[in-house]
Amino acid sequence: MSTKKAPIVSKELLFPFIIITSLFALWGIANDLTNPMVSAFKKVMPELSNMEASLVQFAFYFGYFFMALPAALFIRKYSYKSGIILGLSLYAIGAFLFYPAAANETFTYFLISLWVITCGLAFLETTSNPLILALGDKETATQRLNLAQAFNPIGSLSGMIIAQVFVISALRSDDYTEEAYKALTSEELAAVRENDLGIISVPYIGLGILVLVIMAIIIFTKMPKTADEDKMSLSESFKKLFANSNYKFGVVAQAFYVGAQIMCWTYIFQYVDNINETFDMELTATYFNVAAMISFLIGRWIGTALMRTINPSKMLMLFGIGGVVCCAGAVLLSGMAGLVSLVAVSVFMSIMFPTIYGIALKDMGDEAKIGSAGLVMAIVGGALMPVLQGSILDWGGSGFSDVKILGFIPEVNFSFILPLVCLAVVAFYGYSTFKKQTN
Repeated sequence: MSTKKAPIVSKELLFPFIIITSLFALWGIANDLTNPMVSAFKKVMPELSNMEASLVQFAFYFGYFFMALPAALFIRKYSYKSGIILGLSLYAIGAFLFYPAAANETFTYFLISLWVITCGLAFLETTSNPLILALGDKETATQRLNLAQAFNPIGSLSGMIIAQVFVISALRSDDYTEEAYKALTSEELAAVRENDLGIISVPYIGLGILVLVIMAIIIFTKMPKTADEDKMSLSESFKKLFANSNYKFGVVAQAFYVGAQIMCWTYIFQYVDNINETFDMELTATYFNVAAMISFLIGRWIGTALMRTINPSKMLMLFGIGGVVCCAGAVLLSGMAGLVSLVAVSVFMSIMFPTIYGIALKDMGDEAKIGSAGLVMAIVGGALMPVLQGSILDWGGSGFSDVKILGFIPEVNFSFILPLVCLAVVAFYGYSTFKKQTN
């Protein structure tokens, strides 16, 4: 007797699936519009150290940690749709705050604006991920989330292109060498800074307008009711989660994965800058960042297709090992060989976030809403790890090759030992969960 496999998305739920999936692209734009801002702020404000500039990522991703649990409690009391609308509202407010931040020319104000944006993104991710898991059969939940998350890189690519075309290539401070920039008069410096901070703010203001348009569409869209199990008490939900070792390790693995992703996509700019200085080349970092994102997108689509026949935990383990190997190449190899290895890491990171998410929340009922908050809070790894990597870059000074580790590895190359360790943790999570399933 043959059994027909459940579809990833049924016809009845296709339209709401598409509407919710559009949000995945929306936060992708914010994520990868922000990654190059570490480099941009360092150029506009050369007084910032590498670690201080990396506070852009700390402010951005700390919002997830701060707001994820309140978001989960909010949607638990009200509804998924309410959580989405509140998240989009915060997203738009944070984007519009870039205007007064640019007017005041204060780095701290920009950090606050980014933090408010991610408070909104915390609502969107805490809401959208479990909602996608619930929109269909439990057996295809991880595949469905991978499919929805496959549209996230499309938004990320858009964010990267916007950052390059409308920000990085338009910065007047980038037209000067470090010495020439410091030699400008105070009036000239003020004019350049005012111009460049205004340039940085424009895409965010435009993004705020786009968010308001999408929010208006969602307000007038009827969302389906999900088939959650009977609600248990909040204390009982927490008790079940803390007793679930698969979930707890999943939160840890998610934190390490996000840290690895943000480090690889943020410091590829410094990696390219060092190659340009060392080998007298004129490579454009954004093009390689876009190549990494295209690789990520291709890997996500291929990985989602392979999960029809390969166990998700086994896939996670194999992709984790592949990521470790590529990070080792970025550390040990010089020039283009190391850069290609760094770009290739994205292929193996592609399936990790939704796969960890799906494995960690597997077979959960109502506690999935609270469990989702823990996995979104784990995005704080993207706040902490880049600051640590920035501190490695500062070991010998403001440059990227001031000291050589073991006599031949520039500090910028060596700094990618951090994502290597992070991806090793992810690979072990895949191995441990696969082993449990096969025993």
